[in-house]
Amino acid sequence: MLDTNLLILLIAAMVIIGGVSAYITYLKISKQKSSGDDKATAGMQLQAYERLILLTDRIALSNLISRLNLPGASAREMQQILINNIKEEFNYNISQQVYVSADAWTAVKTLKDQNMLIINQFANALPPEATALDLNKLLLEYAMNDKKGAVHEMVSEVLSYEAKKVMA
Repeated sequence: MLDTNLLILLIAAMVIIGGVSAYITYLKISKQKSSGDDKATAGMQLQAYERLILLTDRIALSNLISRLNLPGASAREMQQILINNIKEEFNYNISQQVYVSADAWTAVKTLKDQNMLIINQFANALPPEATALDLNKLLLEYAMNDKKGAVHEMVSEVLSYEAKKVMA
């Protein structure tokens, strides 16, 4: 009888020890898996911030003009080229909003909207016979002289700051 009770006690102890060790192993595996998921998510977030920083640089007024300058075009044609390019660049990167903060995305949208507004205002202020060179000159002067013209730098700083928080 004593041997049977001892045998039952040993089996129960082995089952408990086995269960505890299986539970500990499960916890370790799930922790490793979740930290791997966190690293993958952080990687996607960093990539999104990089792409949005590139977007802000590409839609900065001075960079748009240097990249898309068509001296023989009219001011209206240049206006459409600049606006369409901003829209294309923005739409190409629109999915990145999933990976960044709402504030970061709002800053990027505000930059896009502001640059389009500035281009439209200057283009509409010019006479119908104005050239692309006339529009580009006004836009570059604005970008160099007005603090609002450097909004892309502030947006880039916000994006860089948030990317550094992801890396920390």
